[in-house]
Amino acid sequence: MAEALAELGQATQAYQAAVDDFDRETARLLGVNGTDLRCLEELLTTGELSPSELSDRLNLTTGSVTVMLDRLEKLDLLVRAPHPVDRRKVVIRITDEGARRCFDLVGPLISDGERELAAKYDAGQLRLITDFLRTNTTIQQRHIDRLRDRPTPSTGRRRTGTR
Repeated sequence: MAEALAELGQATQAYQAAVDDFDRETARLLGVNGTDLRCLEELLTTGELSPSELSDRLNLTTGSVTVMLDRLEKLDLLVRAPHPVDRRKVVIRITDEGARRCFDLVGPLISDGERELAAKYDAGQLRLITDFLRTNTTIQQRHIDRLRDRPTPSTGRRRTGTR
């Protein structure tokens, strides 16, 4: 079991490095930074979010979110729109151009993944892999929360509470 877990750990690290490299190249080609890219991913997944929802999901201050939104709006990657029900609120949506630019970069990866994974694994195996990834994500998020509770060495401030 220890050998299998060590091999799994190495494969996971290699996968995480490949994802990091892909994200870095995608951000470079879109002309954004890593946090901007995460914002775009959230919007592509959800369709729209409020600035406070983005603040929570990205663990950013509201001021940082405003600066990020200004930057992404200037690049025509997202737009602020009135909330459909409460006109006092704003929702953030990715633009058609932003979605197109993102999918131009990510689409081939999705296509290759679907084709190659479907050829190699059956539906039951894919469900097992999905369960593994969800479990691993939960473990990772729990550890992220632990790290956010630790003070930054230079300031002594904790990451949480900065919002």
